[in-house]
Amino acid sequence: MERRTFLAACAATAAAPWTRADTGYPSQPIRWVVPYPAGGGTDVLARTVAEAMRGGLGQQIVVDNRPGASTNIGSQIVATAKPDGYTVMSADNALLAYNEHLYRRLPFHPDKDFTYIGGLSRFPLVLVVNPAFAAQTFQDFLAYVKAHPGQVNYASPGNGSPHHLAMELFKHRTQTFLTHIPYRGAAPAVQDVMGGQVPCMFLDLAAGLPVIQSGKVRALAIGAARRAAALPHVPTLAEVGVADAEVYAFQGLLGPAGLPTAITARLNAGLNQALAAPEVVERMRAFGMEPLAGTPEQFHALARAEARRWGPVIAATGVKLD
Repeated sequence: MERRTFLAACAATAAAPWTRADTGYPSQPIRWVVPYPAGGGTDVLARTVAEAMRGGLGQQIVVDNRPGASTNIGSQIVATAKPDGYTVMSADNALLAYNEHLYRRLPFHPDKDFTYIGGLSRFPLVLVVNPAFAAQTFQDFLAYVKAHPGQVNYASPGNGSPHHLAMELFKHRTQTFLTHIPYRGAAPAVQDVMGGQVPCMFLDLAAGLPVIQSGKVRALAIGAARRAAALPHVPTLAEVGVADAEVYAFQGLLGPAGLPTAITARLNAGLNQALAAPEVVERMRAFGMEPLAGTPEQFHALARAEARRWGPVIAATGVKLD
C-alpha cells in the first residue's frame, strides 16, 4: 500500500468497541518497551499514548526504557518475549527500516520476528544550528561546510538513528563531509547543540519544536515534502536545492511474532482510539507530530516501503554499525 494511503488513514479505522470479555485480554498490566532513554520524543509519545490507552483496555501500561545498540537491545527483548500481548514496544526507523542494512547480522528480522500492531506517528527532521554559528541561512551553511571539509561536527542521538542517517543522506546529496558525534539519546545531543559544543544536527520536531521556537537553535531547512505549519518560515530541503532528501522519523507499536489475531486487533483498536483522543491530538500537534492511526497491514506496508527506500541510500553512504 502506498504511503499516501497509509497517511490518509485516520482514527475512524478503529474497530468497533471491544471489551475484555471478548478475549479475556488484558487481565494484567502490559509492558511497553521503549528502546531509548527516558525524556526523549519517543519516550514522551509512548507515555502519552499508553496513558490514553489505559482506560479503553482496562489495564495499566508500564513504560520500560531499554536503550542501546541502535534500539537492538529493546528489540531483542520483545522479539523473544512470549506472544501473549503483555509485551509490546515502540519501533521507529532504526528497527523498521535501517538496521537490516546497517548490521551484517541481527538476531531478529523486522519482517519475520514481530507482529505489527499499528502506527503511532510521523514527524519530519529539521537541520538546525547553534544561534552563534556563522551560517544564518541554509546556503550559508552549505558554503561553510564545503569550505571546511571534516572540520564541522554534527550531533545525533546515536549511531543508526534517523537523525544520523538524515545527515549522512544530506552529506551524500550535497557532496560534503561533516564529522559525526553520536550521543546516548536526543536530550544530551540537543543540549550540546544549544550550548555550542557541537554546531549542528538534524533534529526531529517532537524534541526540537520548543527549542526552535524559543530561538535556542536556528532552523535552516526541513526534510519534508512541504513546509511545517508550526515553522512556516523554514524552507524544505527541496526548496533550497537538495533533491530526494525527505527525512522523517516514524513510529509504531510492535509485539512479538505470533501474537494472536484477536489480541492484535484489541491492541490496534485501543491504539487508534487513543490517537483520536483530544488530549493526544493536541499534544502531538504541539510537537509537530502527525498521528498514524490505521490497520496493522497499513503500518507494515509503510515500514517495509521505508526499508526498501533506505537500503540503497545506506549502501551509498557506506555507513555500517558492525
